[in-house]
Amino acid sequence: MSLRALNLPTLLTWARVAAIPLIVGVYFLPAGWMTLPERNLTATVLFILSAITDWLDGYLARKWNQTSSFGAFLDPVADKLMVTAALLILLQLGRIDALVALIIIGREIAISALREWMAQIGQSRRVAVSYIGKVKTAVQMVAIPFLLFDGVLFGVIDTVWIGQWLIWVAAVLTLWSMLYYFRIALAGMKLV
Repeated sequence: MSLRALNLPTLLTWARVAAIPLIVGVYFLPAGWMTLPERNLTATVLFILSAITDWLDGYLARKWNQTSSFGAFLDPVADKLMVTAALLILLQLGRIDALVALIIIGREIAISALREWMAQIGQSRRVAVSYIGKVKTAVQMVAIPFLLFDGVLFGVIDTVWIGQWLIWVAAVLTLWSMLYYFRIALAGMKLV
């Protein structure tokens, strides 16, 4: 890895990867270290801070012209790992349906494989990140903290209800974006 790849945006991405075991680990601390609401709050704050670094690392990389092929590789991997880890924790805690986790995680695996295959046939630009993919990610990044918090915020906002509603919206957007990418890929295959 070159020194160009070791810059603040890439370090922020690495920090997001490092936060994953912390978010998960909060729920595996010995009993008595934290109450469940304290665990929920800690995991929520860690997830939100990680999600902010996702936006910040891209912004800084573009603004400071510090983009790198390694950063472009690591950023989506960090996002997928963070979302997958959070979904698995939420599934274990009974806060999401297994179908939602399967749709979101399955889509990430399928699209990663599709992108790899399209790169091998010289069509990687055809499956670049789309607007619907960005909206799907944004909805996930809002739904997950609501579900991690699992309570009533400011005495009036039922985070469970909002989080459940949003995670199902994210699942629908996930399917929609997957179909979009597959349709684009099929069109690209006809060009090869």
